[in-house]
Amino acid sequence: MSTELRRLRNYIDGEFRDAADGRTTEVVNPATGEAYATAPLSGQADVDAAMAAASAAFPAWRDTTPAERQKALLKIADAFEERAEELVAAEVENTGKPVGLTRSEEVPPMVDQIRFFAGAARMLEGRSAGEYMEGMTSIVRREPVGVCAQVAPWNYPMMMAVWKFAPALAAGNTVVLKPSDTTPASTVLIADILGSILPKGVFNVVCGDRDTGRMMVEHPTPAMASITGSVRAGMSVAESASKDLKRVHLELGGKAPVVVFEDTDIAKAVEDISVAGFFNAGQDCTAATRVLVQESIHDEFVAALAKAAAETKTGQPDDEDVLFGPLNNPNQLQQVTGFIERLPAHAKVEAGGQRVGDKGFFFAPTVVSGLKQDDEIVQKEVFGPVITVQSFTDEDQAVEWANGVEYALASSVWTKDHGRAMRMSKKLDFGCVWINTHIPLVAEMPHGGFKKSGYGKDLSGYGFEDYTRIKHVMTSLDA
Repeated sequence: MSTELRRLRNYIDGEFRDAADGRTTEVVNPATGEAYATAPLSGQADVDAAMAAASAAFPAWRDTTPAERQKALLKIADAFEERAEELVAAEVENTGKPVGLTRSEEVPPMVDQIRFFAGAARMLEGRSAGEYMEGMTSIVRREPVGVCAQVAPWNYPMMMAVWKFAPALAAGNTVVLKPSDTTPASTVLIADILGSILPKGVFNVVCGDRDTGRMMVEHPTPAMASITGSVRAGMSVAESASKDLKRVHLELGGKAPVVVFEDTDIAKAVEDISVAGFFNAGQDCTAATRVLVQESIHDEFVAALAKAAAETKTGQPDDEDVLFGPLNNPNQLQQVTGFIERLPAHAKVEAGGQRVGDKGFFFAPTVVSGLKQDDEIVQKEVFGPVITVQSFTDEDQAVEWANGVEYALASSVWTKDHGRAMRMSKKLDFGCVWINTHIPLVAEMPHGGFKKSGYGKDLSGYGFEDYTRIKHVMTSLDA
């Protein structure tokens, strides 16, 4: 007996709608491998309608006071708390993540981040007014950029939606947001929450695939395109946006080096690094995936890390003992498996290295040692529960290898030597350097990288300012 699939819908101009041409795509629960819903496969007519709604709503939303926008965002944060269990249930269906960890590790930061940007709405600062030319007073205005086309990824669909809409709305912009085609459920629920608080047209959700996202970025209406995704997707967005000089905000891939020196507390480092590498099945651009260990402690560290991996569990969302759930989709499972299958002869799989079960897209926590700097698995983003280990001799070599990839998002240094930690934090070419920890984020601090990890910042006042433009106003004192 077949089960009827739930119907997800776009949210445009204050109402839920099917795609204009009726096309849909099936949405699969990665923990079961089975479809549970259909979502619109939106085309040009749907994108046009969403952009028109956001454009029409922009003047009134732009002209609201910061206090009014703050009040709206605080109501949204309260609503997220009140409907937390609904959000968790939708996200678990989206991703197969453990229920308990989704409830404890995602909902509280999301609520906090919305409240942070609610406060930021009233704290926009510019250069003080002054007379920089005789008889003239200059002031600087910060204004919203306009309609923002935003594309969120499938690894943290709910939280990344918050990272997109919260600063944009706080600054006075209107939004058209597209979730990943594999994870639309929680974003559609977010639209229901925001729709009960915001004026119609201020926040819109368009479901669809890569072509839908391309239509959004190429559309003439948005003043800004913001994407969290792969390097390939980011480069495509940047190229497309350049044709009409849209602002672009890109948070792309990562290959975070974890540099472990010989004076480190090995047990503590292994415990923290294994969690930071395997959490969310390693599907995190800041994950602790690439460990560089000083040669004097290499063997001891690898043995301890392999043991930690063997003791780490993956499984169904309702299993309270699991650290992470499945990979998001069959293509991702194939990608991670391919990296392991193509390992060079000198590499050694210390733990894991295989799919778990035949239901869903689960992969075992994996540790690979014996690797060289130019190996594919060291250079390319795996985006799975795989930690690689290399052995380095001294600080200079550690820096060279850590920086020797095309990504530059996040990194960490593990040492008891304060001077060394400070030297490394200066030399590491990454947007974030953690010292004796890896992966904590706070709303007040910026998140974003360099090189092929993209540009622009999420979170923090810097992220908020990305959604504003600067205008100089000069007035004559003699008029």
